[in-house]
This record gives sequence, C-alpha cells and structure tokens, in this order.
Amino acid sequence: MPVNSVTLVGNMVDDPELSFTPSGIAKANIRVAVNRIYNDRDGNRQEETSFFGGTLWREAAENASESLKKGMRVIITGSLEQRSWENKEGERRSVVEVRIDEMGPSLRWASAQVRRNNRTDPGRGVSNGGDWGGQSREGGDWNAPPPVPVGGTPEASADEAPF
Repeated sequence: MPVNSVTLVGNMVDDPELSFTPSGIAKANIRVAVNRIYNDRDGNRQEETSFFGGTLWREAAENASESLKKGMRVIITGSLEQRSWENKEGERRSVVEVRIDEMGPSLRWASAQVRRNNRTDPGRGVSNGGDWGGQSREGGDWNAPPPVPVGGTPEASADEAPF
C-alpha cells in the first residue's frame, strides 16, 4: 500500500475518458469535484469545490467507462503523483494527480447493481467471471470463494506481489 494514500468522495465532472496505449492497455482519465461545506466564523454556511484528476488502468478503466457517468457520486482510493513538463513557451508546469487503485459508485444517495464481467485475464489464462469452480456468481452467489490463481493461493493475485 502506498505511503501517500488518498480517498476522495465526489461527483464525476465528465464521463470517464477511455483510451488505449500503443500496446493495447486501457487507460481512463477521471475528473471529480469534491465539495467541502463548513461554517465560517460568523456561522454562515460556506461551500468550496476542489477538482481532482486521476488515471485508472486496465480492466478497471474499461469497467469505469461502461459503468460511471458524469454527475455520479463516486468513491476513489489511490495515491498522489506529481507530473511535470515544459510548455511551448519553455515554462515549467506541474500537476498533482491521483493514481487510482479502486473506484466505484457511492451508495449514500443511490443504488447500484453489480455485475461480474466475463473478461479473460491474458496474463493468467483464467477468466475473471466465467468459471467459479462449478458455482456461478452471475446468479448472485457472492459468498462462494474466489477462484485460486494458477500456481497461487487465494490471497495471491496478479495485481499484488506475493509477499
């Protein structure tokens, strides 16, 4: 887990912007507005809005693109990254963005229906939604144990180091 972890709860400013790298990896640019409401010294209600950009990768990027839309309230966890560049005038610019690890709809004022996708993970050769050891999660059996990755334990996954 990154040392600089961040959790944001806010509204989608735009639909996720899905693109693919030259090697075919999915990438979604995400923008959210986070509101802060407080009372000033005189007791007057104040509201401030901050805008944050972030990047979501691989299957999560495709899932967000299919599921999340402008205006939806979402919860994001990830880490902060600073990116710097030089503009056309030769001036140095930088921005702090969120490298998104997990993202989903907020259920505070809405409901959501979760559906497992039937995409194949080319790195492991296993389906992440089809064969659940004879039990189908499509029908809602989310109490069934997840599939064991090839050559691993239930705790191991392709996304995390095995230690």
